[in-house]
Parts: sequence; C-alpha cells; structure tokens
Amino acid sequence: MPRQAPHIREAGPQDAAELLELWAETARRGESTLRANEDAERALANIAADPDEQLLVAEYEGRIVAAMKLSRAPLSPLVLDWAVHTSFLLVLPEFRRHGYGHALMDAALEWAEEKDVNELTVITDANRDTNRFFARMGLSTLGTVRHSSVAGLRKKLSVERGAGGNRHLKEVLARRRSMRRRQASA
Repeated sequence: MPRQAPHIREAGPQDAAELLELWAETARRGESTLRANEDAERALANIAADPDEQLLVAEYEGRIVAAMKLSRAPLSPLVLDWAVHTSFLLVLPEFRRHGYGHALMDAALEWAEEKDVNELTVITDANRDTNRFFARMGLSTLGTVRHSSVAGLRKKLSVERGAGGNRHLKEVLARRRSMRRRQASA
C-alpha cells in the first residue's frame, strides 16, 4: 500500500456504520445491529454539537481506516487548567505504521492550539504497541484507567464485603477450628 498523506476530518452521524465496523475489527467487540447503528448516529450527533468534543477520522481512498476521540476538559478535578484528552485511537491493522496515528495526533495538537490548551492526555488500552507509540512521542504515564460494568463491580464488592466485612464471624470460626484441632490432638 503506497504512503499518502492521510485525509483527516471530523466524523458525523453518516459515519456511524463504518465506525462500528472499525470498532468491531480493532477492538474485537461490538456489533453492527440496527440499534447499535442508531446509538452511534446519536452519539456522533451529540459529539458534533458539543464544542468541547470531536471525533476525528482518517480516510484512505474514501474509507475510514482510523479514528480518535478528543475532548476538552480540566486536567484534573482540582486544577483549573484545561487539557485535550484523547481516547479511542483505533487504526485498522493493515494501516498501522503508515502515519495515520501520527496524523490524528497532529490534528489533536492543532485542535488544542485552536482551543488555547497547553496540555494533552491520552487514554489508551493495554496494547503494548499502542503504548510504545505514545511513549516514542514523549507522553509519560499519568495514571491507569480501568473499566468494569456497574453490575460486575457491585457483585465483586458485595462478595468481598461478605468475605471480609464480618470480623466477628471470622473470629468465631477461627476459635472453632482451634478447638477442633485441640480436641483432635487430645
């Protein structure tokens, strides 16, 4: 595939189906159902209407081959300085190492400069190549982002709370075990 300058533009609701395919192919999850397409169209319309958000796409011969979300928000809850937060950088495997990630990052920097923002963060998955890509650009680790469903986390917390929350019960069970050991050895 010959290298050519990537065409970067803002995504719109009309890109929903193609972006769902990109997500499904790169993230190995997602589905292209009518409901998913309608949700994606609404989400893209919401992003387009918000001056502090953007979803950029990179095209090759009219096909979306990469995407990245941008949002402008405070750097942290107790800091008034703004930052451009980038997330969901996705590039089709056959288009990696062809400049699409660089082009999207360059577009993110341009948007940050337009918004008069001096800081940029990247939220990325645990993919080693993706993290090396950002490290080569000079981005350092600021934190770790983890994900769970509310139901899954609620279940885990209630199991842990049940296992460790009743100290009295643990003490009673420990005493019973000690008594049984003493009785067995006597």
